[in-house]
Amino acid sequence: MQDFKNLRVWQKAHHLAVNAYALPAYLQEPKGWPLREQILKAVISIPSNIAEGAGRGSDPDFARFLWYSMGSCNEFESLLILGRDIHLIRDIFSHLGNQISDVRKALTRLIQTVESSRIYRDRG
Repeated sequence: MQDFKNLRVWQKAHHLAVNAYALPAYLQEPKGWPLREQILKAVISIPSNIAEGAGRGSDPDFARFLWYSMGSCNEFESLLILGRDIHLIRDIFSHLGNQISDVRKALTRLIQTVESSRIYRDRG
């Protein structure tokens, strides 16, 4: 078990979630409420799943929760694109898009590390 707060990927994902809270200002109209709620649920899931997986105590469990975080990353990005395309999300879109890309890259590297260490241990 490791302290999730020391994981760089969790730090990046946490920062992304904090920055995403600027979105509700763009989504105050009633037609934006469902999108706002879904966006916030997705972005909160990214660092939360990293933290939960880090506390599970096994590499297979940790990897599974990292994959959940990756799925939430994709969901968050898809929702941002939808918000942009229906003209509810404007200025912050590209900034958050760059952060999503950084989180996704960090998740990919960590998943590869965790899964390759697990395979190595299984062979030994």
